[in-house]
Amino acid sequence: MTHGSSMLASTNRPLVSTSLNEGVLRVVLDRPEQRNSLSEGMIAALQNVIEMAEREREVRVVVIAAEGPAFSAGHDLKEVIAHRRDDDGGTAYFTWLMDQCSRMMQSVVACPKPVIAEVAGVATAAGCQLVASCDLAVAADTARFATPGVNIGLFCSTPMIPISRSVAPKHAMEMLLTGDFIDAAHALRIGLVNKVVPSYRLTDETMALATKIASKSSATIALGKQAFYQQRNMPLDQAYAYGSAVMVENMRLQDAEEGISAFIEKRAPQWQDR
Repeated sequence: MTHGSSMLASTNRPLVSTSLNEGVLRVVLDRPEQRNSLSEGMIAALQNVIEMAEREREVRVVVIAAEGPAFSAGHDLKEVIAHRRDDDGGTAYFTWLMDQCSRMMQSVVACPKPVIAEVAGVATAAGCQLVASCDLAVAADTARFATPGVNIGLFCSTPMIPISRSVAPKHAMEMLLTGDFIDAAHALRIGLVNKVVPSYRLTDETMALATKIASKSSATIALGKQAFYQQRNMPLDQAYAYGSAVMVENMRLQDAEEGISAFIEKRAPQWQDR
């Protein structure tokens, strides 16, 4: 893996920059003049980074941040509207674009490495969807969130999916039906983000959280993350049966043996990540 690498647009402008430090891969959306919209190129760049993070052993946690006043304003509507002129009115393109975006969002969830959103500015529509898709989110006190598609005749049906899995139904429906912005404090109250910090502390606080998680056994974290998402929609009895099986698998890991021994012996564990 190349540290400080970039995912480039066709114009050779960097869309996503990356850096790795102490096991934390920091991914920065770098299209501020277009509000880091999830264009075709940005979606592809994020997909590539997530797949790379999954493969690279030295990556233990991923942080997604952004340059400029917007975390992400969602889909690039100029790209979208251009395909209205297609012979089918854009149906094939819209289907392809939603498939690509949905694949990327699901890759965030499926990635065995925890993914943390660092939100400094506004996150709207698919940008809010990306925040909700991440495992954790830290927001600046100046951050704002919205699913404003309803204001332009386009219900945010795909952002609805992770948002409705992160916050209570009535809060999710209020966001979706009104399109109104909510501030960071309200996002914290309803569970859209985990923590709100002063803007000048945002990166330090996010990286501290990421580094803490990166210090754990990555094998244990990967197993636990997968189990968390698998059990959520199971009936209670099935969830317990599944959770018990995962615990047995976890107990058999070398890192579990090492961790228990280290606890008993009052020393720091030496993870083997297996």
